[in-house]
Amino acid sequence: MDKNLLQVKNVSKAFTNHLALDDVSLNVPEGKVYGLLGPNGAGKTTLLRIINHITAPDSGEVLFDGHALTGADVDHIGYLPEERGLYKKMKVGEQAIFFARLKGLSRADATRQLKQWFDHFGIADWWNRKVEELSKGMAQKVQFIVTVLHHPRLLIFDEPFSGFDPINANLLKSEMLKLRDEGTTIIFSTHNMSSVETLCDNITLINKSRNILSGNVADLRREFGQGRYTLAFNGDGTELKEMLDKMARVETVAPGTDPSTGISLPSTTLALKLNEGVTPRDVIAAANERVEIASFNPLVPSMDNIFIETVERNNRQRKNEE
Repeated sequence: MDKNLLQVKNVSKAFTNHLALDDVSLNVPEGKVYGLLGPNGAGKTTLLRIINHITAPDSGEVLFDGHALTGADVDHIGYLPEERGLYKKMKVGEQAIFFARLKGLSRADATRQLKQWFDHFGIADWWNRKVEELSKGMAQKVQFIVTVLHHPRLLIFDEPFSGFDPINANLLKSEMLKLRDEGTTIIFSTHNMSSVETLCDNITLINKSRNILSGNVADLRREFGQGRYTLAFNGDGTELKEMLDKMARVETVAPGTDPSTGISLPSTTLALKLNEGVTPRDVIAAANERVEIASFNPLVPSMDNIFIETVERNNRQRKNEE
């Protein structure tokens, strides 16, 4: 079983007329990438600020490496908030050295490591330029570098890919995975579900201040995929759809495509969630009498689908509770 580097236990936090976190718990395994997901205003940033000792919970506790989180533990945490700031009139290199010194590095060590990172990220030519001359993407690279420079045990990124083009976003993802493989634990908050699928080992989904879903990404996709299938067919689907209404929920309908070329085919593809007690054999037998079946396959849902379904279900439950 994985060791948990960080544990959040029954944390609640309220501001004036607003409950930001409501009895939230989660366990972050050491050496993994942990996605913190949720709509805007769900409470993610408040939780990250509590983990960083910027604000305190009203109740509950946060454990770091098995003990109550202290100010000293923050030295082992690197935090890149969504709202980032650099001193615009300073030179880029001096700004980076300044932040590195705050994390305990000597000027010589900071300069040496920063030069290596600047070369790696393709921004070495900007060392002596003023921060105000940087593009948003270059400024974010500098902030990423100073966040990871002191080799913290835990890295926390709040919307790290915001403002990055696809090439630089992939560069950042590659560095995050490299850091994970070297043993660093990473938490990142994001709305980008494709990033979750390529980066995250585990996730927690927060909605309206509550943790509504936690788990291993692969396990969650398998769990949500139970009873879901794609049915591709040729022919008139009128009778088929009438039959399926009694056996399954049709979640999406799309024209058929060749997966190797993307070229449209004459078939139609349905994504189905079978009703309780209905088997794939039942659907295949009934469909075979009405259309020509091109394929019938298990469907593994995307994290985007899981996110939407879970939030919508939670919102319905909350509405029924009110």
